Amino acid sequence: MELTLLGTGAPEGLPRPSCPCAVCARARGPWARAATALLVDDALLLDLTPGAVFAAARAGHSLSAVRQVLLTHPHDGPAVELPPTLPPAGRVPDGQVLTLISGHRVRAVPMDAPGTGYEVGSPDGERLLYLPPGAAPAGLDGRAERPYDLVVCDVVGRPDAVARLRAVGAVGPATEVIAVHLDHDAPPGAALDRLLAAAGARAVPDGTTLAVGEYPVVPDVPRRVLVTGGARSGKSLEAERRLETFPEVVYVATGGRRGGDPEWAARVALHRERRPGAWRTEETCELVGLLAAEGPPLLIDCLSLWLTDAMDRVDAWEDVRWREGGETALRTRIAELVAAVRGTRRQVVLVTNEVGSGVVPATPAGRRFRDELGRLNAAVAAECEEVLLVVAGQAVVVRG
Repeated sequence: MELTLLGTGAPEGLPRPSCPCAVCARARGPWARAATALLVDDALLLDLTPGAVFAAARAGHSLSAVRQVLLTHPHDGPAVELPPTLPPAGRVPDGQVLTLISGHRVRAVPMDAPGTGYEVGSPDGERLLYLPPGAAPAGLDGRAERPYDLVVCDVVGRPDAVARLRAVGAVGPATEVIAVHLDHDAPPGAALDRLLAAAGARAVPDGTTLAVGEYPVVPDVPRRVLVTGGARSGKSLEAERRLETFPEVVYVATGGRRGGDPEWAARVALHRERRPGAWRTEETCELVGLLAAEGPPLLIDCLSLWLTDAMDRVDAWEDVRWREGGETALRTRIAELVAAVRGTRRQVVLVTNEVGSGVVPATPAGRRFRDELGRLNAAVAAECEEVLLVVAGQAVVVRG
């Protein structure tokens, strides 16, 4: 089965008309995207968008052989003129199956938002799933019979759609996931590629043709990632976004609870609200055991609070205690953590702080913490396939 993406952008396209934002300003040339539309084996058109005939011609295809046009979502705005060679556009009721004269079978998949997803099976048995913008499958009960060969969906806007499909086995290790409906909320250029690669997905230019069922180019998801940055730089949000497409994640909060501190409680509540509901939280600094155990991905936030706890345990804040065994005890505890990061079989994203780029702390204890955190960050970074530095909400790739 052959799939041609006539467009890969949001319903209004990218750039949006008259939008002054930075992403739209940069969306020119190869970064411009028409509204998403899919052409399957020159016989089936999923979503009718302006300029579909010319888009197909630019991709080396013709719409003259199309026997069915199906819409996935309400098309607002002025009516799109139907080319005279195309049949009328329609929608298949949820759960119903449509068999085309070409031998393709199309099943309508119910969504949790206005619109319809379509599962398309070829006469040779390949299967693809296409979802409308801003929607995820609804009512996924039980395990899928087998994974799809290709999933085309709104990865940036609805990462939980991929998580739901992974949870039931509809997206497997060999499933190619293509991000479409890309809007100006998606980062541009290499930042988009990095974000999608963390989800095991990728974006392609308009006009790309894919052979469904061939060995896909599935991005390698880094197993260990360190995200560092200053206060309020966006590092925690960057770390969380890297795991949004996974059905189960253990969020390890090393800060614990602080009774009677309303500011800390507000911080914790903010983090909880933006995390997916299916994530499980562990409030602990015992990281070695978690890293050694089998299980879903870990998000550890953060190493600076872990180090604070580790220094508390060995009384490393006092100069005398530091000289009389505190330093050795702390080095041992850090070495155990670094070895656990090296040996873990789980996917793990670690968050830490950069504290050595500002004012020099006024106290020996403060300077000691600054120095030890710098050493800890360097040791953990050496064990990670990818290291990101977040500055002003923008992630800079240091390694990977």
